[in-house]
Amino acid sequence: MTNQNDRATWLKGGCANCSVPPADKKDPARFILLGPPGVGKGTQASLLAKHYGACHLSTGDVFRAAKSIDACERTPAIDEALTLMKHGALVGDDLVVQMVGERSRCINCGGGFLLDGFPRTVSQAEAFDGILQEEGVTLDAVISYELPIEKIIARLGGRRTCSKCKAVFHVEGLPPKEEGICDHCGGELFTREDDKPETIRVRMEAYEKSTQPLIDYYEKQGILVHVECGEYPDETLGRSLEILKEVS
Repeated sequence: MTNQNDRATWLKGGCANCSVPPADKKDPARFILLGPPGVGKGTQASLLAKHYGACHLSTGDVFRAAKSIDACERTPAIDEALTLMKHGALVGDDLVVQMVGERSRCINCGGGFLLDGFPRTVSQAEAFDGILQEEGVTLDAVISYELPIEKIIARLGGRRTCSKCKAVFHVEGLPPKEEGICDHCGGELFTREDDKPETIRVRMEAYEKSTQPLIDYYEKQGILVHVECGEYPDETLGRSLEILKEVS
């Protein structure tokens, strides 16, 4: 047993139990996190989870972890989702909602949660509202992390990846000792296709197109808060906490 929650209930589903269940709180924090690639949403999730003592529930982590779970231990929704992914097919809204619904113990956990990667569509959001209602749970806020496109390009476009060991550097934030050469293995550094400015703009357009209806949905509910990301993670965290004090 460790002092850190391994999120087994979330990652494995079924009858799995976390190694260290979160302590019940009088007012557990319950947030949904939104944000485009490059804003540091994952980092903020970790910092907020530590601050509030809540679990970071990422649907992406569930799918990644499911690949290493024995077939006999997978839930029906996860088993079907993996089959679709294996054949390059999209996992539909109904199946993702079912997967989250199988983990209702996490949603109803007295320690609170930070939900990342779900919902992605208004249809999923509406279904999730139904799950919350069934569990008698209320969201404190939906946090939309924002950053101007040019700053996102600077962040992602400055990344360099080693062609051999896959270590990641940044031309400004974490430059290699020798330009273009990996500090760890001497491999050549390159810019991934996803990190090229023209690709980033396409990804941002796709994100805005798919996410704007979701932002509008939560805006109408009066629980959406906008957080402009700062230069450093602690700066963004400070802004988040100040805003969340007013709504939670």
